[in-house]
Amino acid sequence: MSTKIYHNPRCSKSRQTLQLLEDNNVKPEIIEYLKTPPSESELKDILQALDMSPRDLMRKGEAEYKENNLADDSLTDGQLIAAMLKYPKLIERPIVVTADKKYALGRPPESVLDII
Repeated sequence: MSTKIYHNPRCSKSRQTLQLLEDNNVKPEIIEYLKTPPSESELKDILQALDMSPRDLMRKGEAEYKENNLADDSLTDGQLIAAMLKYPKLIERPIVVTADKKYALGRPPESVLDII
């Protein structure tokens, strides 16, 4: 397994993170997660590795977050994960995964330097 980046080319932080990886001689597998979302098990692995709850990894400013009342504190982690799978735009980006299973959220982009 090579290094992967869950990437959205329209996102400046995602582009900056990808550039930072390339500048450090890392040629990641680019996964445009809006076209190819992670599976449920991959998303759970990401959450566990980042030590984040589903809500922590959600983009709360997205229309889908508001339209689906995802701010409701009574929603379970399972319900939030299901929403992220249905609307991958809700997943914070970029996420980098190295070959040796180290994970980082590229916010700020420099945070990925800790795992490469």
